[in-house]
Amino acid sequence: MEKIAFIGLGNMGGPMAANLVGAGYAVTAFDLSPVALEQAVACGCTRGESAESAARGADVVISMLPSGAAVKGLYLGARGLLQALDAGALVIDCSTISAADARQLIAAAGERDIRAVDAPVSGGTAAAVAGTLSFMCGGDAGAVDAARPYLQAMGANIFHAGPAGSGQVAKICNNMLLAIHMIGTAEALQLGVDNGLDPKVLSDIMKASSGGNWSLEKYNPYPGVMDNVPAANGYAGGFAVALMLKDLGLAMDTAAGSASSTPLGALAKNLYQLHGSREEIRRLDFSSIQNLFRRPAGD
Repeated sequence: MEKIAFIGLGNMGGPMAANLVGAGYAVTAFDLSPVALEQAVACGCTRGESAESAARGADVVISMLPSGAAVKGLYLGARGLLQALDAGALVIDCSTISAADARQLIAAAGERDIRAVDAPVSGGTAAAVAGTLSFMCGGDAGAVDAARPYLQAMGANIFHAGPAGSGQVAKICNNMLLAIHMIGTAEALQLGVDNGLDPKVLSDIMKASSGGNWSLEKYNPYPGVMDNVPAANGYAGGFAVALMLKDLGLAMDTAAGSASSTPLGALAKNLYQLHGSREEIRRLDFSSIQNLFRRPAGD
């Protein structure tokens, strides 16, 4: 049986590793968080004592890490995982990082005859649990085809966006749009509530009208409207404000590099920066931007 190493078991990575186990793969997992690692073991993963021990002898390494610095720290350098992997191994990095960092990783892997793809994801924690994520892949066609069986165990949609780094470009475009329509959804819902409308009734109206969008329909930010979303749980879990800010920063950096005009993306970044001015808020789900528009109690 092929051996898979999975590094990074957070809100997204943990369910992804569990779905690989459910598909019949032997998965050795590692995370710096003992709690996350215990949860992965409870789902059927084998415990890795370190990233290197988890990856030793692996046919495939899948990573889901919070930053480009973490990805480069994991794979590159004299003690990086690329030095521990056998030629012919496959690296699938599902982190959201800069396209330049993804290209650096894929080029370094190629120098050791290791195939690699950047494959950031979309769909949120619910899709990670359900195994219905969308993967946006960058890399050569052969490497992407080699990754498909593993991605299919974790997702419903697999796109080959183009050469190395293209998956990251697609992801930051998607997340910039996500931030924009989440803010617009929160703003519109609050306008309705401030004028006496029930947010659930207004959501139903807009879902059936031209204002319908993913944030409104699948991830409603107003408390009490939808079950099983972060807004129903005090905005705990999900995709943190800090991570959305990271992705919006990547989008702005990319726009600067290509001289692209992204005024709404820049405004979204500024609004999330304003919303996330305190560390405890930066840990909340990004749909908590609703609170930026809500009036204090008693107003």
